[in-house]
Amino acid sequence: MRRCNNLRRPFLAKVWVIVVALLLPLIWYGNPAIALLIGTALSLLWRAPLGIGGHRWGRVALQSAIVLLGFSLSIGRVAEVSGDSLWLVAIYVLSVLGIGIALARILRLERESGLLMAAGTAICGGTAIATLAPLVGARADQVGVAIGIVFLLNALALFGFPVIGHALGMSQVQFGVWAALAIHDTSSVLATAAIYGNEALEVATTVKLGRTLWLIPVALVVSLVFRQSTARVRVPLFILAFLAASVFATFVSLPAWFGHTTGRPSKALLVVALFFIGSEISWDTLRLMRGRVLAHALMLWIAAGSAMLVAAMTAF
Repeated sequence: MRRCNNLRRPFLAKVWVIVVALLLPLIWYGNPAIALLIGTALSLLWRAPLGIGGHRWGRVALQSAIVLLGFSLSIGRVAEVSGDSLWLVAIYVLSVLGIGIALARILRLERESGLLMAAGTAICGGTAIATLAPLVGARADQVGVAIGIVFLLNALALFGFPVIGHALGMSQVQFGVWAALAIHDTSSVLATAAIYGNEALEVATTVKLGRTLWLIPVALVVSLVFRQSTARVRVPLFILAFLAASVFATFVSLPAWFGHTTGRPSKALLVVALFFIGSEISWDTLRLMRGRVLAHALMLWIAAGSAMLVAAMTAF
């Protein structure tokens, strides 16, 4: 075992040298979409797990970016955006869950796969899938397929949504609301909104965190339906930290430069998060994305995204 660890250390050191060499120019360039592509390309070209804990580092970078954004938003602004979008978030989550489950039955999907994909689309992508999987007794292959499809759709949104937004002349607020509702994972929501503009990023962060909180009641209901009484459902701590940062920025007089200063590392952390998320994608993940599960996810996402595009442009 010790010899194995000694052999592994030079390999990990080599990987980290490559990762740092790639991250530095990516952070300077500041485009999360390019970081996602580079991270994915590195993983696919390597043809083996990098073994650097990409999922963990990506999660830490993303959550840190969200907390830093809290310092640039007053709690009044957070309440305003949340209040304006509260009804739309509720309609979206409940409608997508209902339609997703019904569509899964029409397509004769396994119940677990249909529920995971519906919840991932309705609430928060991979986080919802990972949370609900043990509650519904999903198999590893079902979870892998769902998360792989979410990654694919996140990548499509990351490159396609800004193009659509500019073509339709969407405002920063409209785009922020649309991205927060129509894109699965928080990381991709923030990255896509950041590409569009700073105000879109602020709006998307607030609306998306409100949407993420729906995971709590949904997980509780699912645990009751599947009789998992021992399931533990907790409020994500980074959401509480974001709100605490916003309250602090509201009641403590911070210099004007402070908000701009926190904005830069926040965007840098988004780039880092997307790079590490891409580094976790393997050829096995891509091969799993096929068949009726993919058709179900595409139909649900296109319908929900189109409806929210119209709603965001009409209501905001």
